Amino acid sequence: MTVDLEKQDEATRDAAPKLSRADGAGVRHEVSEKIIGGTTRAGSPRIDDGRYRGELEDDHPAPQPPSQSTSPTQYRDPGIVPRLQRRGLLAQLAIIPEVESPKGYSNRVKWIITAFTALAGCAAPMGSAIFYPALPEMTREFGVSPTVVNLSIALYMLAMSIFPLWWSSFSETLGRRNIYIVSFFLNVVFCLLSGLSVNIAMLIVFRVLSGGASASVQAVGAGTVADVWEPQERGRAMGIFYIGPLMGPLIGPVVGGVLAQYYGWRSTVWFLTCYGAIIFIVTLFALPETLPRRKPAVAVSQPSPAVDGMPGLSRASSTARSVQTHTRKAAAALKRCFVDPLEIVTYLRFPPILCTVYYSAISFGALYVLNIAVQAAFSQPPYGFSSVVLGLLYLPCSGGYFVTSVVGGRWIDRIMIRAAERAGRYDAEGRLVYLPEDRMGVNAWIAASLYPASLVWFGWTAQRGVHWAVPSVANFVFGLSSMLVFGAVTTMLTEFMPRRSSSGVALNNFVRNILSCTGGIVGQPLIDVMGVGWLMTALGLVCWLSGNLVIWLLRRNGGKWRAQMDEALKNYA
Repeated sequence: MTVDLEKQDEATRDAAPKLSRADGAGVRHEVSEKIIGGTTRAGSPRIDDGRYRGELEDDHPAPQPPSQSTSPTQYRDPGIVPRLQRRGLLAQLAIIPEVESPKGYSNRVKWIITAFTALAGCAAPMGSAIFYPALPEMTREFGVSPTVVNLSIALYMLAMSIFPLWWSSFSETLGRRNIYIVSFFLNVVFCLLSGLSVNIAMLIVFRVLSGGASASVQAVGAGTVADVWEPQERGRAMGIFYIGPLMGPLIGPVVGGVLAQYYGWRSTVWFLTCYGAIIFIVTLFALPETLPRRKPAVAVSQPSPAVDGMPGLSRASSTARSVQTHTRKAAAALKRCFVDPLEIVTYLRFPPILCTVYYSAISFGALYVLNIAVQAAFSQPPYGFSSVVLGLLYLPCSGGYFVTSVVGGRWIDRIMIRAAERAGRYDAEGRLVYLPEDRMGVNAWIAASLYPASLVWFGWTAQRGVHWAVPSVANFVFGLSSMLVFGAVTTMLTEFMPRRSSSGVALNNFVRNILSCTGGIVGQPLIDVMGVGWLMTALGLVCWLSGNLVIWLLRRNGGKWRAQMDEALKNYA
């Protein structure tokens, strides 16, 4: 497949000099249609990334001015990269070829890449949820308290918050493909060692390392989606991508309950090992590099007139410059490894980033408290369900995630388009100009009230022993509404920080996984003290106040804050 594509591309390039300018353009369009199938409708609205966020024009050439809606379809040639020039580890093995302009892929290829990142993104959250049904058996086997065994999950979540800071930083320079391949290779190794653990300390250490390795997709995956999709299409694409990370809590407890009951807790680790190996193999043979290429800066060194014609001084000066160059390179490498990944945390000083990250984090923390509450409520009388049934009771919440991921992203995109139309924001070529805060419309107001209400609904119906279907419906509503928050916030962060999209999502994961780790640790003690009903009431009140406050602030001050942030980042750069 790839060989044929390259032959077509080379044939086109060889024939180009023999053609007139008009004929050459026609051939390029024809070959582009055959190879990639990438099309854009003339006159379709586009976001002007370079206008307010400074996206590199060299990487994303501006499209032609739109014509009337009756104009013919225009084809974009993404430019297939020759096999030997493709970036990434063993990139020549990838079936999907790398292209100069990733946004020029056909929709079919874009959805393949998005679906893969969603499947890869499922690995890390599934690795935490799959252990819930196995905790009692692990407590008995290792002879430790439940609190100590819970650390295998809590510290796993903490690793998921910290490691993506490094993965995302490296992906912005080393590329997405390299990070996927290295991280999932390490994930397979650490999962194997976790399954061979002889004591709880060994298990916790390798669980932390495997969680940190698989968490790469939590940030880099969103960056991949932003690489290939136009901004006005990202809402739907990001919703599909988010199915993966949010299906982990769906698949994990169900698979973990069955495996733990019939094959023991170690079988859950073998399952994670096989899943990671599949992702590694698919990455190796299918996923291309999608990080846009940047033109390297060319530095021209001028010889010093003082030493020109003096060989001794010239050699000494050359040696000194060589030492200085190697010193600078070493210092830059150390900075890139240890300082740059932590630098992204400083972006929390900007109100747009702080508000969106906090809104997502408080919702995600509530999710993990709810997960603890489901197990605590349904494992006790009057329910007293088994481990397998407990795993199935996580399905309604994940079902809500799935529904919103399919239809909610497109709804958010339409809300953004209507907001731009009402504001009358058009560029010089007549195209709509979108702003990140346009995504927080009626969808955000509905979610800010609906998911806190569903927490209260679940808490009191579960505590009063109402039929299990009633609190399960509350869980479905929670998944439905909270996914509106997760999808909108993730897409907004990629647009607030277009040149560091994966770093913005890594920052979001850093904060929200710290809260989820905290929720997983304090959830059970708070249930013992307050009961499920009062705990969910208090949590719902905090979430309702937080969500409405964040939306009000962004709707009121979003434009001003974003302009100030853009100016500060421009001066910083």
